[in-house]
Amino acid sequence: MSIQRLKEKYFGPKEFYENTARIAVPLALQSMLQSTMSTIDTLMVSWIGMVSAVGTAAQIDVLSGMVSYGFMGGIGMFSAQFYGAGDRHNLKRCMGFGLLLMMSNGLLWFIIASLFGREILHFYMSDPAVVEAGMRYLNIAKYHLLLNPLGFCFSSMYRNTHQPRLALRISIFSSLMNVFLNACLIWGFGPFPAMGVEGAALATVLSGAFSAAILITHAVRTKQPFVGSFREMFGSLDLDFVRPIFSKMWPLIVNETIFGFGQTLFVRAFGRLGKTQMDAYYVGNQIFNLFTFIIYGYGNAVQILLGTTLGEGKIEQAKQECRYHLGSGGVISAVLVILLVVLAHPLVWIFKVTDPVSASLAVKIIYVFAVKVSMRMFNFIIFCVLRSGGDAKVIQYLDAGIEWAVGLTSAFFCVNVLHMQNIALVLLVTQLEQLVRLIFGMQRVRKNYWAKDLTTLVQQGGN
Repeated sequence: MSIQRLKEKYFGPKEFYENTARIAVPLALQSMLQSTMSTIDTLMVSWIGMVSAVGTAAQIDVLSGMVSYGFMGGIGMFSAQFYGAGDRHNLKRCMGFGLLLMMSNGLLWFIIASLFGREILHFYMSDPAVVEAGMRYLNIAKYHLLLNPLGFCFSSMYRNTHQPRLALRISIFSSLMNVFLNACLIWGFGPFPAMGVEGAALATVLSGAFSAAILITHAVRTKQPFVGSFREMFGSLDLDFVRPIFSKMWPLIVNETIFGFGQTLFVRAFGRLGKTQMDAYYVGNQIFNLFTFIIYGYGNAVQILLGTTLGEGKIEQAKQECRYHLGSGGVISAVLVILLVVLAHPLVWIFKVTDPVSASLAVKIIYVFAVKVSMRMFNFIIFCVLRSGGDAKVIQYLDAGIEWAVGLTSAFFCVNVLHMQNIALVLLVTQLEQLVRLIFGMQRVRKNYWAKDLTTLVQQGGN
C-alpha cells in the first residue's frame, strides 16, 4: 500500500480532528489530572516512607474501580447511542440502572474491606510493618469505596452526553482540595493535626465526598438530560430494558473483575522480591500512570464518538472513523515513548528515593513501561472501538484472558521458577502480553462485528 493510500485510510480531514479534540482533550486532561494527583499522593507518602503500605492497601480500591469501570462501560455503550439518537427517556433509565449497580458495588467492597482488610493485605505483602501501616490507611480510606462509585457514575454520564469539560472542572477543584488536605493532614498545618498515613487516607475521603456532591448538585440544578424523577430513572427499569443492556454488560463486568484481580496478583508476584523492589515498582508505576492520561482520555473519547455515530445509524462512517482513530494512536504512542525515556531520570529524582538500588530500578522500570505504552495505546483504542458497538464478549478473552494466560503466567514463572531477582527484567518479559493482545485485537476490529446500532435492542418502555 502506498504512503498516499495509507494517509487517506488512517488520517482524516481537519473537521474529524476538531470534533475528536472537543471530546478527547477534556477527557485526556481529566485523566491527566487524576494521574497527577495519584502521583502526588505517592510522592507525599514516599516522603514519610509509606509507599508500599499505601500502594498495597490501594489494591482493594483497584479491584472496586475495575468492577465499576465494567458497569459504566456497559451503561456507556447504550447511553452514548441513546444520546446520539436523541432518546432522553432511555438515557434517564440508563442513569438509574447505573446508580443502582455502582452503589451496590461500592457497598460490597466497603464490607469486604471492613471484614477482611488485614487478610487481603497479608495476601499481597508479608512484611508485618507494611501490613500494619496499610491497615491504618485502609480503616479510613475504605469510606472512599462508597463515595467514588457515586461520583464516577455522574462523571461518566457527563462524558457520554458530550460534556467532558464540566467533569474536568470539577476534577480540578477536587484534586486541588486533595493536595491541600494531604499537605495539611499528613504533616499538620494550622488547626490540622499531623496524622501521617491516616491523614493521606482522610484527605482522599474528603476530596471524594466534595467531588461527588458537586457533580450531583450541578446535575440536579441544571436538569441534565440523564437526570429525571425517581419514576423516570428507577420506576421503569423492567426486564425489557435491563436484559439487553445486561447481556452486553456482563462480559465487561466479568472481564474487569478478573482483569482487576489479575493486576493485583502482579503485586503479589513482585512482592516476593522484597520491599526494595516494590518501592521501585510503585514509583515507576506511578510515573508510568502519569503518562497514560492521553491513552485513557483518547480511548474513552473514541467510545463516545463512535457510539454516537452508530446511534445515529451511520455505520460506514463509524468504520472509517475507527481507522482514523487507529492512525492517531500510532502518532500518540510514539510521542509517549519518547517522553518516558527522556524524562525517566528527572521524575524518579523528584520522589527522593534514598535507596540508590530502588532509584536505579525505578528508572529501568520506566524504560520497560515505554515498551508497554507503545502497544497499550493501540490496545485500549481497540477495546473502546469494540465497546462502542457492543462487541463486548470478545474483550474478556482479549483483556483478562490474555492477562492470565500470558502476563501473570510469565510473571510467576520468572519469579518462582527462574528465580529472577530484577523486577525490571520480569516486567519486560510480561510485556509479551501486550503484543499478543494487539495481534488478536486488530484482527477482531477488522471483522467489524462492533459496527452495530444498539438502540434497536431496547424497547421504549413506559413514559
